[in-house]
Amino acid sequence: MIRYLTAGESHGKGLIGIIEGFPANLKIDINSINNELKRRQMGYGRGGRMKIEKDEVEILSGIRNGKTIGSPIALFIKNRDWENWKDIMGIEKNKLDEDRIVTRPRPGHADLAGAIKYNHLDIRNVLERASARETAIRVAIGNIAKQFLKEFNIEIYSHVIQIGKIKIESDNVSIDKIKSADKSPLRVVDSQSEKKMINEIDKAKKIGDTLGGLFELIATNIPIGLGSHVNWDRKLDGKIAQGMMSLQGIKGVEIGIGFRAAELLGSQVHDEIYYDDGYKRYSNNAGGIEGGISNGSPIIVRAAMKPIPTLKKPLKSIDMKTKEKFEAQKERADVCAVPSASIVAENILAWILADEIMIKFGGDSIEELKDNYNRYIDYVNSR
Repeated sequence: MIRYLTAGESHGKGLIGIIEGFPANLKIDINSINNELKRRQMGYGRGGRMKIEKDEVEILSGIRNGKTIGSPIALFIKNRDWENWKDIMGIEKNKLDEDRIVTRPRPGHADLAGAIKYNHLDIRNVLERASARETAIRVAIGNIAKQFLKEFNIEIYSHVIQIGKIKIESDNVSIDKIKSADKSPLRVVDSQSEKKMINEIDKAKKIGDTLGGLFELIATNIPIGLGSHVNWDRKLDGKIAQGMMSLQGIKGVEIGIGFRAAELLGSQVHDEIYYDDGYKRYSNNAGGIEGGISNGSPIIVRAAMKPIPTLKKPLKSIDMKTKEKFEAQKERADVCAVPSASIVAENILAWILADEIMIKFGGDSIEELKDNYNRYIDYVNSR
């Protein structure tokens, strides 16, 4: 029902997003988008690029007098570093210096596979688009989805639960604590664990290495009935898993207790049901989704991010031009980007849920959509 496309390279003029299908008359606060972009750039362990880019969105179309008008929404984020790269990244034909052509692929990146797939001699044609810089425009798009979800009292929160081998002490963190995660430089609500994590990041930085970790997302006030069991591509958990895996560096996704469910008896896993002014559960091991359909409990998602593959102490690689052994190409990068990834993931999840709301309830205006939603909630409450 709704869709978007993005364009732009990491060191090009900027990033572009086009959204189609949002209903008319949805109030949009540009300051909310820019604050979300600021959240994405924060976090202990970030690199020098964050000191250059101070992301702000420019809305080019689709919004008038603070509201959507039903036509495509076009967004633009300028790359401030463009001035230093226009000789290399310009669209006009230009003879590049040999020493600026990238021929040494970095292990863990799209460099080698992308260069072969698209028949590029200069790996920069791959790494510029594969870069996590692309997530800035996805955050801007996702924040519009967040503002849409607020019309239905749906909120999404996140926090970091592990960096390297250091985990937070508790598996059950309250929503109120998670809401305060932004007060922490690592978005960790356990201060003792955070100190240990910061120490691990500092040690990795000192030796020119990087660290990954785990983060958790929680979406609240989800109605029963988003997604479907009837076909593989309509399952809500399947869509969420695909969305999370589309985020650079993510190598694993769990819904609810995830892989831990494989270790337990069925009686310890499945959430028993009771009725108290509506259908409720004694637990939420399923993470709010059963059979591909939201069941009314909060949706809980965890994702594992690998260590950033660009190292100050480069790994071994080869030169694609000469086939000689070399250290891999060095690019400016972070030591740890898990806190930032958790913010991006919030907005990916927001988009998926907004799309499901549109599929389920439809409507060309926010008023029509909310009428359909309210009628459905009345029906659910009557069952």
